[in-house]
Amino acid sequence: MKVLISPISTAEAVVAWECGTNIIDIKNINEGSLGASFPWIIREVIARINDPKVVFSATLGDLPHKPGTASLAALGAVSSGVKYVKAGLHGSKDVAEGVELMSAVVRTCKDFDPSVTVVTAGYADYQRFGGLSPQQLVEIAAQSKSDMVMVDTYIKDGKSLFDALNEQQLTEFVQQAHAKGLKVALAGSVRAEHLELLARIGADVVGVRGAVCSGYDRGTTIDPLKAEQFIKAANAIAVAQ
Repeated sequence: MKVLISPISTAEAVVAWECGTNIIDIKNINEGSLGASFPWIIREVIARINDPKVVFSATLGDLPHKPGTASLAALGAVSSGVKYVKAGLHGSKDVAEGVELMSAVVRTCKDFDPSVTVVTAGYADYQRFGGLSPQQLVEIAAQSKSDMVMVDTYIKDGKSLFDALNEQQLTEFVQQAHAKGLKVALAGSVRAEHLELLARIGADVVGVRGAVCSGYDRGTTIDPLKAEQFIKAANAIAVAQ
């Protein structure tokens, strides 16, 4: 089980790197749950850390259903140097639309670099805004030939992944994805105390920001001690698996 930490600046990215995170996911929290950062920040982070062992990731945003726009955003991300690209399906209304958008993102990324991991991302709290269900996300990821499927929380009001979906629902989501050859990432106000449960559910990647920030507030800065403790706990659980 790998840890993905989402910094919003080069300074935060360096902290995440020094604490040993597996994936550095550069995002912009001012533009939503999966808000897209700027190409110059992504390039600066990668150049500053300059560590081939680190996987760099970028979010494309909580996307409207505009496959062309998503394609250009994906090209901007991969040409900036990232190896993970996460697309948030916020505006797509059904499986067909989701497949249309994600197929465009996958083609863009793979044409540029076949080794890029493309993540179909959606929201555990989909019922709060009429979004796509986890089962629909699995179908979209599989049909579009994405590499991974992810759920996060869209509405950041203190409710966590586990307020939106229970253990059984998450386990079924993971099992359905794995059965189709997809890796799974889980995020959404999760904390260190959730790690054993996330491992039991079968998550391949756990994504965090608030859990490693001062006061558990994603709007503050990443706290080196919290990040180090979180990664240490995750590594201990991974070794025990």
